[in-house]
Amino acid sequence: MEACRSVGLLWRLCNLLMAAFFGLAAAVQVNDPDAGLWVVVYLVPAALTLLVVLNPLVTENFFWRSLCDLHSAGCIIGTISLAYSLFAYTQGNILHEEEGRELFGLVIITTWMSLCRSSAKNPLGGIHLTAAILVALFPFVSWLYIYMNKEMRESWPEHCKTVI
Repeated sequence: MEACRSVGLLWRLCNLLMAAFFGLAAAVQVNDPDAGLWVVVYLVPAALTLLVVLNPLVTENFFWRSLCDLHSAGCIIGTISLAYSLFAYTQGNILHEEEGRELFGLVIITTWMSLCRSSAKNPLGGIHLTAAILVALFPFVSWLYIYMNKEMRESWPEHCKTVI
């Protein structure tokens, strides 16, 4: 029983980390030329994930699942569009491109929403919980890498250099 409680607590902690990430990702969009779009793209999963922190069983709710599915579908369409554009026209490291970072944001959202959605059907643990921990840590490790990589920051557009 104690192991089950620990797994549930770890799942909630992962969701709290992801809600914080999505909230921070929305906040740094303030001076982006298309900020309105990206703030919504990140605030929707922030809200959905925060609801999972408060009540993990919310993933069984019809409204929660419908909003999750709709948002994930939009993110998948955006991922395909950005991936096509990046792979067709980018010559260097895609993380040096703003669209590349946007692409990874959409992939993180889609992956996390998929993990949350499947948590209603599958008991947490094993591979599911390991994936959740890795996905929850990935954005923060990526931000740290990007922040410490001076060469990458120099290639950013001006509106990205003035955030945080």
